[in-house]
Amino acid sequence: MNVLLTGQKAFGAAVFEMLQRMGCTVCAVSAPALREDGVREDRLRAAAERAGVPWIHPGTLRPETVPAGTDLILAAHSHDFVGRRTRMATTYGAIGYHPSLLPRHRGRDAVRWTIHMKDPLAGGTVYWLSERMDGGDIAAQDYVFVAPGETVDSLWREKLFPLGLTLLERTVKDIAAGVIRREPQDETYATWEPSWERPPANRPELDLIGTLPSGTRVSRKAARS
Repeated sequence: MNVLLTGQKAFGAAVFEMLQRMGCTVCAVSAPALREDGVREDRLRAAAERAGVPWIHPGTLRPETVPAGTDLILAAHSHDFVGRRTRMATTYGAIGYHPSLLPRHRGRDAVRWTIHMKDPLAGGTVYWLSERMDGGDIAAQDYVFVAPGETVDSLWREKLFPLGLTLLERTVKDIAAGVIRREPQDETYATWEPSWERPPANRPELDLIGTLPSGTRVSRKAARS
């Protein structure tokens, strides 16, 4: 299966290695050129460069930049919005990993809000990207307990990072075998929290989406914070 991987940092690089281990062909990678320090090369970009995989600058992922024959777009710690026309340029569409039990904690800082709101449970969700940011059908999901004294970093590194790899591997294997799992999110339980001191996600196909998904509510706690 030919996969276009969009993402960044350690998680993106780990997913890149996972796809190669599975025998998938990573036909292109969309990742920042540099890390947040502006000096060192982004880990996913570096992994793609070492493997000779074509690089797409983030923010320029469009139907015309998707390589011919791409079966699936996979978003791994990506902050770019993958628009409908871009998804339609592939065989199956696009999936992404979100570090929460969707539809809870939609938004860019799900792990931080999980800790901030003192949730006893956290989790990860692989979902189908759609015109609703973080609102697409669920392909795979599992939970973890949030231990007393858990931090944003420990919850991500020790629990949600490895859970994401497990769920993504399972989903990619299913799709390659022709097994497509899609369960609509229950909007009754949906929450949306704002980014924590970061700019909103880039949405190059803004004409195809709304500001917030229909039926999605903003958490009252988030609004007061």
